[in-house]
Amino acid sequence: MKVEIWSDVVCPWCYIGKRRFEAALARFEHRDDVEVEWKAFELDPSAESADASAGGDDYARRLAAKYGTSVEQARQMLDSMTAAAAEEGLDFHFERAVRANTADAHQVILLAAGHGLQDAVKERLLRAYFTEGAAVGVRDVLVDLAAEAGLDREEVRAALAEDRHLAEVRAEEAEAAALGVRGVPFFVVDRRYGVSGAQPAEHLLAVLQRAWEESRPLTVVGADTAAGACGPDGCSI
Repeated sequence: MKVEIWSDVVCPWCYIGKRRFEAALARFEHRDDVEVEWKAFELDPSAESADASAGGDDYARRLAAKYGTSVEQARQMLDSMTAAAAEEGLDFHFERAVRANTADAHQVILLAAGHGLQDAVKERLLRAYFTEGAAVGVRDVLVDLAAEAGLDREEVRAALAEDRHLAEVRAEEAEAAALGVRGVPFFVVDRRYGVSGAQPAEHLLAVLQRAWEESRPLTVVGADTAAGACGPDGCSI
């Protein structure tokens, strides 16, 4: 069974959703038969990346401007999000978050897929952004983070210099639009079910179980499966 997850590395609910999905998968009886693929989605394709020297350039003010709220209301929203993350064992520090365009981060995640390291790289980038305040929109930073997750440093550097996976990023984003994805995380299970948002682990588990049951035929048992049965061509004797 395949689960495709559209998400962004600067999306707080995507990190929370990742933890909830992992909790669901850990409880799923057929987890070893599940293939997980991370798909690209940019919350703000027009975003300009800053470097670490900019520090956390007041995430609350940016959030307030985006949603048309007061800075105080935005800070309350961030406090609630931080508390929700803590319930999943995550340590969010929005005050450290550095503005980033994430197209290159998605290129690195796609590169990692070919090495069986996609989840490790995805996790490293999420933690770098939300906990450590790393500038995940800066290529040199991405090279270092990807190397920490197990990718070859020079291969990552060359892939980014060539924009080797940029067309794939755009294709995955177009695919999301075609599927009607308007927000992330968005989970697609066996191209049978779509789940929008960081749903509770119990809900995600129920979807996994339902998709598994509906996509697997019954196992017929018995020494002679044709005995004592009738079909279009007649009955067994």
